[in-house]
Amino acid sequence: MPFFCCGGILTRKYMADERPKRKIIVSGSIAFDRIMDYHGLFAEHLVPDKIHSINLSFTVEKLSVEFGGTAGNIAYNLALLGEAPEIIATAGIDFGPYRSHLLLSGVDPTPIRVIEGELTASAVVLTDASDSQISAFHPGAGKFAYDTPIETEGRSLAIISPGNIEDMTMLPSYYRKKGLRYCYDPGQQITALTAEQLKDGISGAYILFASDYEFGLIAQKTGWAAGSILEHVTNLVVTYGVKGSRVFTKNAEWTVKATFAEDSEDPTGAGDAYRAGFIKGMLLGLPLETCAKLGGVVAAYAVEKYGTQTHRFTFPEVVERYKKSYGEKLPIKN
Repeated sequence: MPFFCCGGILTRKYMADERPKRKIIVSGSIAFDRIMDYHGLFAEHLVPDKIHSINLSFTVEKLSVEFGGTAGNIAYNLALLGEAPEIIATAGIDFGPYRSHLLLSGVDPTPIRVIEGELTASAVVLTDASDSQISAFHPGAGKFAYDTPIETEGRSLAIISPGNIEDMTMLPSYYRKKGLRYCYDPGQQITALTAEQLKDGISGAYILFASDYEFGLIAQKTGWAAGSILEHVTNLVVTYGVKGSRVFTKNAEWTVKATFAEDSEDPTGAGDAYRAGFIKGMLLGLPLETCAKLGGVVAAYAVEKYGTQTHRFTFPEVVERYKKSYGEKLPIKN
C-alpha cells in the first residue's frame, strides 16, 4: 500500500529499513519555521564601534514557511531512517497541518500535547550567503511544560533537544532514574539554562551534542573544558558545519569530514538531521566514528533541500552515499 505525503505519493521505498522499528523518545520544540535567504553577507553591514546599537534591515530573496522545531526535525529524520520516534512536546491550536504532515511521514503525533488557546511555536531564520544565521524564536505553546506521564518501558533511547526549559531540566534526572540511556543537546537553550542545570543535564548522559560555538558557550558557562566534560558524560560530539565533526571519548577521539552536499540550499535543520543519523548508527551498534559519518550523510540530504523536513531518502540510498562519501561500506548486517 502506498503512503501519501504533501508532495505526492510516498511509496514503501521511502520506508528506510526492514528491521523492527525501535522507539526513541525525542523531546524538544515543535515549530513553524519561517526561513528567509539574504544573498549578501551580514558581516558587511556590521559597524564595529556601533555594535552596541545595531539597527539593520535586510531585503530577502526567498521566504518559506516550513514544519520545524528540534523535536520535529529529529523525529522526521529518524522516521525516514526506519525508526519509531515519539515526540515529547507541546503544540498549539494551529497544529493540524503539522499533525497531518507527521502522520504522512511515519511519525505518530499522538504523544504531542496540544495547549488550547495558544499557537504553535514559531521560528524566524535569516541566512546569508556564507550560511551565517540570525534567528528569533517565539515559544507559543512551547512555554508550557509537557506535564504528561512519559513511558520509558520498551524505549531504546531518548534525546533531549532544545525546547521547554522545565522539560529540559526535569528529563535528565527522570531518564537516569528509569535507567534509560539519553543524549543531551541543549543547543539554543544554553543561554537560558543555568550553569547548574547544564551540568545536571550533561552528567550521566551517554552523548553530549553541540556545535563548535555551542560547545564554547557550554565551556564558558559551566567552567568545564572537553576533558572536564568527559568526566561527566560518556561521549562528546562537536559539529563544525561543512568542516565535519569530532567525536571524543575518555580514551580516544576521531575527526570526521562532512559529507559533500551537491547543492547547499538551506543549512537550517542540518544539525538535527546529523543527530538522527548518529542515533541510527548507535541503534545499529556501529562504532562512534561510523555513527558520525552516518550523521554527516543524513545532514547532507537536509541541506540540499529548502526547509528542514522536505528532503527524502531511502535507506539503500543512504548506504550507497555513505560508501561514495567515505570509501567504505556501512558495516551493517542484512
